[in-house]
Amino acid sequence: MSTTGANADLPPSSRKDASGRDPLAALGALPGVADSVESVRKAVDRVYGHRVMRRRSNAITSEAALRGARGSAALSGADWALEEVRRRTDFSGDDQARTMGAALRLSAEAGQLLSIWRQSPLRVLARLHLVAAADQTDQVGRPRQQGERVDEPLIGLPLPSAAEAHGRLEGLSELIIAGGSAPALVTAAVVHGELLALRPFVSHNGLIARTAERIVLIGSGLDPKSVCPAEVGHAELGREAYLTALEGYVSGTPEGMAAWIAHCGRAIELGARESTAVCEALQRGAA
Repeated sequence: MSTTGANADLPPSSRKDASGRDPLAALGALPGVADSVESVRKAVDRVYGHRVMRRRSNAITSEAALRGARGSAALSGADWALEEVRRRTDFSGDDQARTMGAALRLSAEAGQLLSIWRQSPLRVLARLHLVAAADQTDQVGRPRQQGERVDEPLIGLPLPSAAEAHGRLEGLSELIIAGGSAPALVTAAVVHGELLALRPFVSHNGLIARTAERIVLIGSGLDPKSVCPAEVGHAELGREAYLTALEGYVSGTPEGMAAWIAHCGRAIELGARESTAVCEALQRGAA
């Protein structure tokens, strides 16, 4: 991607044009994106319309948080069975255990940061890294600096320089603070994709990117109770499809951006389906 000019902070297809139009809203006009937005809305509405949600929404939220953390950890190399996640109390062992522990901590933290996100997204991202990297003693809670190694082995895309990552983070932050008319799906997909592309921290970037996507979906009002864990859907669609869609985002082409947004939309739908199944199980008294 080009890194020159006033709008170098985002992929080419999401930069402001001369008229100053909202770049994220422009992404909503890409072919197929409106259909994805509508499909996501219907899937979310089905969960919120379930009779169990009226009586046990807190239980659904808690279960979605657990399943979302498990899904996010799976994409970062810790693919544990859900019952193993429930059973374990110590996540300080090997790399997989620490990854799962980080995912669980991030899932618990996400809801606490909503009031800060719209005013200071960079502060929230720094906090997320601090929470995720609780077992590290340095290089935590701040974007990486030039020359620092990034530990994100499952994402093999070219790594932007620290200077480029800082500049694009600032640009993304400005867009979030400014707000706009883009659908929640579009904003969430861009935040998610940009953080994965930049890998702005020395570790845990994938977990942080998926948590930030969740924060956008909650804060936008699309999923205020956080019962549609996109992380579940991303894991179900598989790492290969995830990375292929991410390459489309990084390409900056309209087709690639639309494909990434559609992929994120499908993940949210699958997360909604998961929580609908939980509602059905609770209704039957089976969970």
